[in-house]
Formats: sequence, structure tokens, C-alpha cells
Amino acid sequence: MQDDTRREYIRRINHVLDFIEQHLDADLSLEQVAKEAHYSPFHFHRVFLLVIGENLNEYVNRKRVERIASVLLVDAHTSVKDLAYQYGFNSESSFSRSFKKYYGITPTQFKSEGKALLSKIGIEPFKTEKYICSIDQLKKWTEMNAQIRVEQLPEMKLAGIMHMGGFEQIGSMFDRLMEWAYQKEVLPSTGFKAITLYHDNPNVTRDSRVRYTVCITVSGDIKSDGDVRPLHISKGSYVTGHFEIEAKDIPKAWQSTNQWVLENDYRFRDGDYFEAYLNDPKTHPEGKFIIDICVPVEAKQRSKSTRHKATDTTSATTTKGQSEHTHKPLSYHGLIRFMKELKTFFQNGYDAEFKFGNVYQGSEDYSYFSLTTSALRKQKLKFVIILDHKQMRFEICLSGRNKDVRKKYWKLFKGSDWQQYHLAENIDSSLAIIDHTLLNAPDFADTAALKEQIETESLKFINEMRDILE
Repeated sequence: MQDDTRREYIRRINHVLDFIEQHLDADLSLEQVAKEAHYSPFHFHRVFLLVIGENLNEYVNRKRVERIASVLLVDAHTSVKDLAYQYGFNSESSFSRSFKKYYGITPTQFKSEGKALLSKIGIEPFKTEKYICSIDQLKKWTEMNAQIRVEQLPEMKLAGIMHMGGFEQIGSMFDRLMEWAYQKEVLPSTGFKAITLYHDNPNVTRDSRVRYTVCITVSGDIKSDGDVRPLHISKGSYVTGHFEIEAKDIPKAWQSTNQWVLENDYRFRDGDYFEAYLNDPKTHPEGKFIIDICVPVEAKQRSKSTRHKATDTTSATTTKGQSEHTHKPLSYHGLIRFMKELKTFFQNGYDAEFKFGNVYQGSEDYSYFSLTTSALRKQKLKFVIILDHKQMRFEICLSGRNKDVRKKYWKLFKGSDWQQYHLAENIDSSLAIIDHTLLNAPDFADTAALKEQIETESLKFINEMRDILE
């Protein structure tokens, strides 16, 4: 294969791999992905197999299974069925077959046996299991070696070279990148960083299949040049673990940072997981790496020690004749407590009819929980009851498992003459297909009556939508 042709193949496949990674919960048919690569399906199938060594369907299924395995490793309480539907499997049984084909056991078994299984099937990219001790030992190690914080990172523009397989080539890839950057004069004048960006989780992906990109920060926009390509790390909330450690301890640093995320009530989000190298270990007196390990998380939740300590009381002064308990304001903690009580209230009355999601509390501005029926779940649809903390109102909406589902049903309603409830103006920027305000300025003084109000209004919306959808 000529060098120019090979470089073009790699450039387009790199773009496709990024696209797949960002859309594992969407339609990834051969036709759709080939269109993204600007190839015919027939030609794309051959190119993808040539460059990656797997056909598209095998690759997508593996990525989805590995994504779900990553979730189950850190949260064994997550519903396997919900994860299967979320990541594009048509049924729990089809997902279970795919999962067992790859890991040799069912997803349910993996919840309890996953960590022991992974070493048996050869997933040991960092051969340092002897250093990964109990959680208590890990906590002590973290206290001695880590400075962990939560921060908002800005967008970073990068130049990178992608590689799939072992990590022994990282050094030479950085050397190539630096030589290229000097020639192109794109190195930033300040704040330079060398970064390894991980597209797979080495804890669940075989060493030979782990995809990562060696990167350096650049001063502005660049164009693809051979196997060097432009990337960026999105701005957002990250848990950053700062370490000064030996190379053998880098896997433990990752485990330490991830454990901190779990223990401090944060939620992992899909995003860029990366290491930033802050020194040249060859110049360190002890040969150590100074690195930041960055894990994307949902918007910060206030911990028990930092959440607002506002009491659930009214102002000391009230309007003459006004009850002291009318529209009693609640603290953030009180609002979350009420949403959990509201979910329990619905479950007690409708557990046989609906499947309920957890109460989301990853933002100070709102909280919510979902509920759906078996029929709607097959359509990948759900209802969401929302408490807007800023506007202080309860809402309900019809939503979908992913953007493609939401867009499909939004177009159906938009093309009809149905005008019973508010249709989202633009589905690209909305998680709701159709929404409705249940209650403004709720009175938390009588929570029993408030729950019944929300129940009445919610069921009216839900039943009308079910009549249409089911």
C-alpha cells in the first residue's frame, strides 16, 4: 500500500473510531459509519478490517461490552438490563450472549467475579497486580502519595498519534511528535503538556486491543499530517490526582483516583480519561514521574461537609397573616431528600407497573428520576419527573434513551397536529421530547399533599402519552 493511501486510510479510520466512541448508544450500522468516513459501505468494510483487524460489527460489539464491563467493575448495583438497552443491544439475552462470548461468563456473574476473571483471561496491561492491595491499603497509599482535587479544566487543543496495542512505543511516539511540532512551530509558549489519552479501559480490554493516543498540547488549530492528527480535550469537571511516583505505581495511581471518585459521591461521565506528564523522569533524582491523572466526572455534588448548611426554616420575618409554614424553603439536602421520598411514594403505589431509575443529584440546579413501562422500554422511551431547584417547580417530560431516539419521536410529533403538551423547540439541545409543568412554587409544609398533587398531574400526563405511544 502506498504511503499516501495508507495515511489517508488511517486519518479517516481515526475519525471513525472517535465517532464510534462518542456514539456507542446510537445507530452504528455499516451504512451510518461508512457515511461518516465518506466511503461506500463495501469499500469501508475492507478498509476498516485492514487497519483495525476486526470488522465493524465485531469492533462495535466489543466496545459496547467493554464499556458496560467498565461500569459494572465500579458499580455492581447498576441494572444490567438498563445498560444493555442504553448501549444499543436489542434485548438483555442478546447482550448476555455477546458478553459471555467475550468474557466467558454472564454479566451477572461478572458483577461478583469480574476482577478475578480479568487476570485469568490475560487482561493485565500493567503487570502490577501484586501492588494492588485491599481498599484500606490503597487508602493509606493514597494519603501518602496523592493530592486529589476536583477542578474545571479548560479545553485543550492537541496533536496526537493513535496506537493500538502495547505501551512500549509511547516514548518513541512522543519523540516523533516533538520533532514534528518543532518543525511546524506549533508548540505553545506556556503551559505545554505531554498527555496520553485513553480510549479504552485497560482493566477490561486486552492489552493487544487497548487504543490510546500519545498527545502534546499545541498553540492553535492544526490539520492532519500523516499519522499526526488534531484532537481536543473538552472543558468540564475532572477529578485530578497529582502524583510523584515510580512507573510501576502508575496503575495504582489510576485505581487510587477512581476509588476517590466513588468514595466522595461523584459520578463518572463519558469523556477524556488521560495522564498528563509534568516532568522528564530521566532528570528526576529518583527517576520518578510527576503526573496528573484526570478522570471526567459529573458536575460537582456538594459533599456532606460542604453542602449548604441552610436550615429548613423560613425567614425570621413573615408577612402579617401569612403562615410561617407556607412555601417553606428547603436546603439542597432537603430537596434531594424530598425527591427520594417522592420516588418511594411512586414505587409503593406503582411498582408493578413502572421501572424506576435512581434519583439524579449531580447538579445543584435540578434533580430527577425516571420511570418507564415494559412497552415503552422496548421503544427506548421513558418519563422523567424533574425538580428545578432554581425556578422551584416540578416538571415531567417524555425522553428517550439517546439522541437518535429522541429525534425520531420528536419528528413524529412535530409532523402531526397533536398539540396537547409543549413540544421541545429544538431536540439537538433538549433531553425532553415533550415537557409539561406539573406544579409551580410547591408548598413543602405538607409533603403528603404535595406528593398527591404531583402524582395526579404526573399520571394525567403519563396516561395520555401512553395512549398515544403504546
